[in-house]
Amino acid sequence: MPTILEWLGLEVPRQCDGRSLLPFVEKGAPADWRTEVHYEFDFRDLFYSKPETSLGIPMDKCSLAVVQDEAFKYVHFAALPPLFFDLRKDPGQFVNRAGDPAYAGRMGEYAAKMLDWRLGFAERTLTGYRATPLGLEVRAA
Repeated sequence: MPTILEWLGLEVPRQCDGRSLLPFVEKGAPADWRTEVHYEFDFRDLFYSKPETSLGIPMDKCSLAVVQDEAFKYVHFAALPPLFFDLRKDPGQFVNRAGDPAYAGRMGEYAAKMLDWRLGFAERTLTGYRATPLGLEVRAA
């Protein structure tokens, strides 16, 4: 959305998380362009699947957040142990290095990156809702 808005000469609203990609077309990557990707996933029970029920995790703990760059991927769960992958040695992400002492320092670095990002972009607008074929429905905690 920020790319389209900038292309049209319109202001990008502050609530937009993304940035325009037009600089890549016009002059290449900006000096302050991000070097990693961050994303979140909410795996609460939905109408058709019940992961929170299967895992026995409370609704408010069924989320994960990821920070990943070319070298490493850190996955932080609200109620499960973290995952940490060395993407150069294990691009298929088969070996979790979270418990490996050789990776403890690096994992701490990525956990700090995750916390910094979360503090800047945390959003819980839909907490307490479940998506159904009839729309959102309010859930009790």
